Amino acid sequence: MALRCGLVGLPGCGKTTIFNAITASGAASFKGTDTNRAIVSVPDPRLDRLAEMYHPRKVIPATLELVDIPGLKPGSTAGEGRGTKLLGNIKDVDALIHVVRCFEDETVPFEYASIDPRRDVEAIDLELVVADSQTVQNKITRLEKKAKTGDPEILNQVEICAKVKAALDEGVPARRQGLGPEEIAAVRECNLLSLKPVLYVANLKSISEAEGRYAKTLRDIAEGERSGIVTICGRDEAEINELDPKDRPEFLRAIGLKESSIHRLIRAAYALLGLVNFFTVGEDEVHAWTCRKGDKAPTAAGKIHTDMEKGFVRMEVTRYEDLMEYGSEAAVAKAGKHRLEGKTYEVQDGDIVVVRFTPPK
Repeated sequence: MALRCGLVGLPGCGKTTIFNAITASGAASFKGTDTNRAIVSVPDPRLDRLAEMYHPRKVIPATLELVDIPGLKPGSTAGEGRGTKLLGNIKDVDALIHVVRCFEDETVPFEYASIDPRRDVEAIDLELVVADSQTVQNKITRLEKKAKTGDPEILNQVEICAKVKAALDEGVPARRQGLGPEEIAAVRECNLLSLKPVLYVANLKSISEAEGRYAKTLRDIAEGERSGIVTICGRDEAEINELDPKDRPEFLRAIGLKESSIHRLIRAAYALLGLVNFFTVGEDEVHAWTCRKGDKAPTAAGKIHTDMEKGFVRMEVTRYEDLMEYGSEAAVAKAGKHRLEGKTYEVQDGDIVVVRFTPPK
């Protein structure tokens, strides 16, 4: 399951620099409508520790697809052609990573003459909100034709959509409207751009500016809408990417980091999508699998193989923490920490599983 996160931001915010640091792809900045895409591994120290314990032939991490969407600016999503393609790129992702320029540098061209994270966030949101308003209006128009029958369910949907559109027209993104389950269900087919979860990335001149005023402004915005935020220096990460892997720890220590900010960003994006990792282990392979938080055992088993979901019987579960504490599967079982779970069990982050299932005939 490689879900998609789309990187968005104003031209000159450092978005493509960060994309390259994450993916080591060497993509160029661009002004067209084509996207840069890459599949990246999700860093998980638990996978490394399990590999050390089992010495498998293969180690397979969880993955995430990143899409570098061309820089947005006022009016860029309007009209046919380029605007339509940009909107399609954004609709195609599951969540947004909004890169915001939080550094001053006259040598790096920017859309505006000054640095103002709040203005920049509002500029991107406006593009999404305007597009969403038209999308919701299109749905209202379709519903109103059906509403002539007096169907109360359709009339209720019209009312909800009109309420959402009114807020959009006031410049309020759907994710900030406090929509409940019924309201979200009413607009689900619209695939609203401004309803997608957002992770903000404060792109700094130096990681030492993580507590500076620009980063603080962006942090206040993120906290205000309960979104995540990661501070990063795209330039430093680009330099780290060019170093020999054995030299990277020393460079990180020199700039005051324990690990690459890119690792934090990838994990934050993964969490933004509401994903958890569970593992299968053995001499053949140690594999990190992905499911959504709250997925039941059969659904998670289906990520390994569809036959496991169809013929699911039981799931053997060992917690990663218990395996590390006791040192072996046998010791975990002896301590009474090994469990058998049924179809209603919600798979937890860090579960090590064996699926019992009935193979198809």
